[in-house]
Amino acid sequence: MSVLIAQARPGRRRLPAFRHLATLLGAVIVGTAVLVAIFAPYLTPHDPFAQNLNLRLIPPVWMDGSLPEHLLGTDQIGRDYLSRLIYGARISMLIGALTVITSGLIGITLGIIGGFYGGRTDDVVMFLITCRLSIPLILVALTVVALVGSSLVVVILTLGLLLWDRFAVVARTTAMQVRNLDYIAAAQAAGASRLHILLREVLPNIANHLVVVATLEMALAILLEAALSFLGLGVPPPLPSWGLMIAEAKEYMFFSPWVIMTPGVTLFVLVLGINLLGDGLRDLLGADMRR
Repeated sequence: MSVLIAQARPGRRRLPAFRHLATLLGAVIVGTAVLVAIFAPYLTPHDPFAQNLNLRLIPPVWMDGSLPEHLLGTDQIGRDYLSRLIYGARISMLIGALTVITSGLIGITLGIIGGFYGGRTDDVVMFLITCRLSIPLILVALTVVALVGSSLVVVILTLGLLLWDRFAVVARTTAMQVRNLDYIAAAQAAGASRLHILLREVLPNIANHLVVVATLEMALAILLEAALSFLGLGVPPPLPSWGLMIAEAKEYMFFSPWVIMTPGVTLFVLVLGINLLGDGLRDLLGADMRR
């Protein structure tokens, strides 16, 4: 009998070696970024806000004319580039994490309610999702930030209120798949409240899908913040946002290309790491979104 059960049981899909390496690489990149963001005050060799016009546009150590105390050089007003890059990781990770929390609360709540109850409730949720999908994301974000004013809180709230649709779609679809399963019926027969069923039965069983969505949304939030900062409507100076560093360096990109390449490459590596980690989690948790 045990042999028959073992034969009938579908085997766990093994990931190719390169997928394991990609997931590990993503985890290392994201973990490093988190540690750098947490311990930024202890890792920075200089004050990221201190200016010294006598040390403007000092090149990094691998170029001629560099200074050993400024490993990545200085910016256009003499601030240490490595220190600003380290504090920029704190800004990016903070925006990404808080945006995911805000959008996740909105989207998961709407999606679970619509998928579990169905009927007119689901129609209302689908109407809200359709309205959100019809809104041009970056255009609305630019408008809101331009009208309200540029600040870290405004950027986080704006992105959080605009990036909930993917959470809602995935939560709604997966909630519809599990609402008729046996353990839901058993909980209802045992007299469990609907709130208990949603929080203790439905949500834990769709969490693996939502974790993957969270990684994708975090990468998108970081990119959108960089885009807003590049356009002058994101994190206000002198906060060391990577997008703002790119915007401030665009006037010097032909004479000192490293001032725009350094934050640009760092932003690329972080977003790549988050996507690699999310792709690996999708396979490891069995949340295959391609179906």
